[in-house]
Amino acid sequence: MRVGVFGLLGSGNLGNDGSLEALLGHLRAARPEAVVDALCGGPEAVTARYGIPATRLHWFRGEYRTASRAGAIAGKGLGKLVDAFRTAAWVRRHDVVVVPGMGVLEATLPLRPWGFPYALFLLCASGRLLGVPVALVGVGAAPIGERATRTLVRWSGRLAAHRSYRDAASREAMRAMGVDTARDAVHPDLAFALPAPPPVAAAPGTVCVGVMDFHGGNDDRAEAGEIHRRYVEGTTRFVGALAAEGRPVRLLTGDGADTAVVEAILRAVDSPLVTAAGAASLAELTAEAAAADAVVATRYHNLVCALKAGTPTLALSYAAKSDALMAERGLGAYCHPARAVDADRLLSQFRELEKEADGLRRILADRNRDAARRLDDHLTALTAALFPASASASIPRETP
Repeated sequence: MRVGVFGLLGSGNLGNDGSLEALLGHLRAARPEAVVDALCGGPEAVTARYGIPATRLHWFRGEYRTASRAGAIAGKGLGKLVDAFRTAAWVRRHDVVVVPGMGVLEATLPLRPWGFPYALFLLCASGRLLGVPVALVGVGAAPIGERATRTLVRWSGRLAAHRSYRDAASREAMRAMGVDTARDAVHPDLAFALPAPPPVAAAPGTVCVGVMDFHGGNDDRAEAGEIHRRYVEGTTRFVGALAAEGRPVRLLTGDGADTAVVEAILRAVDSPLVTAAGAASLAELTAEAAAADAVVATRYHNLVCALKAGTPTLALSYAAKSDALMAERGLGAYCHPARAVDADRLLSQFRELEKEADGLRRILADRNRDAARRLDDHLTALTAALFPASASASIPRETP
């Protein structure tokens, strides 16, 4: 059984890599004979960390850098043509290709249609043309305003042999974009399948604050600078207020780009109580969250880690997926808009969160047990459907 995995993996985003890790863990236990390789953003990192062969997603190495010179523009253009043949050749070598988790069907962060949406379309179209099933497993989706991106995402969804989502809002977004989702499943995020690590040592009263290099979404480009300024200033004021009360604060990230925000907060607050955690995986983020009294976080998978750890959590929400996750875990009242961080109101919400901490921990423990059971059931059914004993077996869609 030859299995390919696809996505922006090994590129510095801990959530994307965590989804891959969860899939590999289940696949190695359920189908140890499967031969797995990847087409991804950071092939060297994926091979070094997970021990599987990996190929670079894009032929043109400067794909995600702004092209201003004629040579770079020509390279990008040629790369689109070359990638069509490269992707098809890679797909042909497999019995099934899996896109594990990630927000591959959304534009809640800035992106261009000819970047990853085009790459995903090439994958799904190649799979359909070559008879190789492409499975979008536990992915995130959201309404998309920009027409070209929406078209590529819609056709990627239609051409995929299997679709399942990490929340009901994602399924509804794809239905609204014209994809038949009647038989598509919804299940907890794949990261909830990762084993829970032991907590790290932390000082009493520690608060974890997960930050993000946040500039708004795909439709916010004109206001991106102002959105970023408000987010950093509001978050910095909140961290400073906690430090002034003598609370230790651990700053968490979920992507290499977030380091700049951490450094800005450390310079502005300048307190020995405020430190950067430097977590390099979802397991390490979960361990940090488990040791804290409370978590305030922005990135989606920072929230996943905090909730999986069972720690009372407040979301600096930048998309509907964050609100949906918090509501599903019983913390829907503890969301604050990342686009307009009001430090005073955030502090007030944080006080309420801590007052209800004991009850929230009990709720999270119950919800986490249920999520683990549901995800295990889904992955078991998924393995039987996507990875049959005979590689030539047909791959049926899963019922919700």
